[in-house]
Amino acid sequence: MAGLYLVAAWLLTQVAATLLPVFGAPEWVMKTLVGIMAAGFVPALGFAWAFELTPSGLKRDADVPQEQSIAPQTALRMERLFLFLLAFALAFFAFDKFVLAPKREASLVAATTDTAVAQAVATLDAEKNRTNARSIAVLPFTNMSGDPANEYFSDGISEEILNVLAGTPELQVAARTSSFSFKGKSLEVPEIAEQLNVRMVLEGSVRKQGDKVRITAQLIDASNGFHVWSETYDRDLTDIFAVQDEIAQAIGQTLQLKIGGLDGPRKEGSGTQNLEAYDLYLQGMTLWHTRREQALWDAIAAFERATALDPGFAQAYAGQALAYAVVGGYSNRMPYAETLARARDFAERALVLDPALPEIYAALGQVAAVEGRRSSADALLRRAIALRPSFATAHQWRGTSLMNSGDLANGLASLEQASALDPRSRALAQNHSFALRTLGRDEEAKARCQQVFEFDPDYEPCMEDIAMAELSLGNLEGAEALFARQAAIANPSAAGQGRELVQALAGKGDKTALAARYSSLPSNSRLDPDSGNSLEDFHLAPLLVMLGERDVALDYLERFANEVGSTADWAIMLPAMDPIRCEPRFVAVVKKVGTRDPHFSKVCGGESP
Repeated sequence: MAGLYLVAAWLLTQVAATLLPVFGAPEWVMKTLVGIMAAGFVPALGFAWAFELTPSGLKRDADVPQEQSIAPQTALRMERLFLFLLAFALAFFAFDKFVLAPKREASLVAATTDTAVAQAVATLDAEKNRTNARSIAVLPFTNMSGDPANEYFSDGISEEILNVLAGTPELQVAARTSSFSFKGKSLEVPEIAEQLNVRMVLEGSVRKQGDKVRITAQLIDASNGFHVWSETYDRDLTDIFAVQDEIAQAIGQTLQLKIGGLDGPRKEGSGTQNLEAYDLYLQGMTLWHTRREQALWDAIAAFERATALDPGFAQAYAGQALAYAVVGGYSNRMPYAETLARARDFAERALVLDPALPEIYAALGQVAAVEGRRSSADALLRRAIALRPSFATAHQWRGTSLMNSGDLANGLASLEQASALDPRSRALAQNHSFALRTLGRDEEAKARCQQVFEFDPDYEPCMEDIAMAELSLGNLEGAEALFARQAAIANPSAAGQGRELVQALAGKGDKTALAARYSSLPSNSRLDPDSGNSLEDFHLAPLLVMLGERDVALDYLERFANEVGSTADWAIMLPAMDPIRCEPRFVAVVKKVGTRDPHFSKVCGGESP
């Protein structure tokens, strides 16, 4: 009886555990059932002890002679019943173990995963809301002076306030490139805030007359459109830096933050009392942000005139350093080695005057990255970010430096951080897209660059990146159309380059002749209006591989790696180089440029040399 009871109870428990959840039974039902069966075990044994089953029915044990207690046929039937229940229980156990249990576990894992994902999303949303509550965009202040020549001044006031705010670790500040992209556009503040992913928006106006200036600023909470703070400042122009700090401090108090770098008075070496020099500095920074060849040289000229008027103007020297750090990639007017040397020189001059300027470390970091001094580059760029946590350009340059060092994951993370700070930066979008391509995420790379076309449909570097991604995905027709658009803007002498390339890749042209021509092009040939080439140097190497000319590609890489300012490390990171990645000559190039090949182990096996 004990055996029958336990087998039956166990079987009933298993069946109930399977079926009750299907019908949505509350938890107490199962607990009650188990409790009843446990409580009934002892009474069942007592009942079996006190009564006997006889041929004539159930009788008390004391009233039944021993020899008549259980008839042979009845005993046999009970044994069969016991064996049947035991066999059924074992069969159900096996069915439950190998059929039902995996399904229950899968359902449990799915339910647990859904719950965990929901909790994670809720946590991320809460964190995003918390962070977003302390995020701000500084829109370009309106020039109320009536003189278009003062446009640089009003823009510069906005940028200086932005830079002061960007020094606060607790505050996310949209970069100048993104916030200034809305200048002259009739968009409501909530719409701008949504596109920049910020909650607070600072806008204002500047009226400059003689040596006097009136600055009006107002802080708007984009989540409800309410003005949370506004103030008007009438000051002498000689006190302009103090006004900028004062506005930043007022915003910090409104947001209950401590504004970074404003614990004491601004260092004398940072600014200038010369109004003309300051105006030239503002013009130079505006030109530097455009990242165009002539604009960069004009920026350098403006900075030079500013420092000539005030030799102690640290910010203007830092501006020169920033401009020289990048101009070699946009112009052949001066040897790349000389532009880098000048960038270092002006950065050192600024460093002596004010070692707290983040632009100094950003410029030096970019120079070190171009020269292949990767550890120094990372340390310098991290210093720039520490001084100004919302310095999008420093995050961008650190991301590309890490990527070119072979650290693709952290490089991408840094570029993602830069993109969050500066979502409307064109150059940043192209760098971000390229980083995605190094990881083989071509569709995502296309999507990242296509975002730029929403506000700048003629940005040719992104056309080139998307075209290269299309080649990797096998879409020759789409690539040809983009190459044609890109050449029409960047270098009209290369109008037929895309068509010729695609035809060769499709087997309809002379691959060997085309590869020979590409490999003979000098560095930065895309800047030569008569070169017939509109493509970046680091894209020519994978194209040579795609054309099937592996030895030619290796020859080109070896020559390319020896040049100052070479972007051979960019080419090395692309998956398109996999067909020659294991070649000893390729490995030698990787060592020469001082980087690490992140794809070597996967493609070639073993540790990267």
